[in-house]
Amino acid sequence: MVTTRRPGAYVCGIDAAMDVIGGKWKVLILWELGVKPCRFGELRRGLPGVTEKVLASHLRELEADGIVHRETYDEVPPRVSTRSPLAAPRSTPRWSPSGGGAASTCWARRPRGSR
Repeated sequence: MVTTRRPGAYVCGIDAAMDVIGGKWKVLILWELGVKPCRFGELRRGLPGVTEKVLASHLRELEADGIVHRETYDEVPPRVSTRSPLAAPRSTPRWSPSGGGAASTCWARRPRGSR
């Protein structure tokens, strides 16, 4: 399952970002990796419903785009860990409503017209 890139120039940064992380599973993969580095099996268990083929394909695409980093350890049995360089240094993800800061206010809950 290879994602084909849209031909032509991007209109804005959001257009480029959606081309890289668009799809059903990529955002969920990044959410899981935002908490802590994971091995493949941990990711698969954390994302019920994703197949191994789709997960492996999306991880390869995210790695090729520089969104995630895959680290292979020279051990027997082989061990591979995947992490997001964008991972939050604290225990909660920076996108979490409980993460604090401006990200904790949900714009969808504000009444219309208030800013």
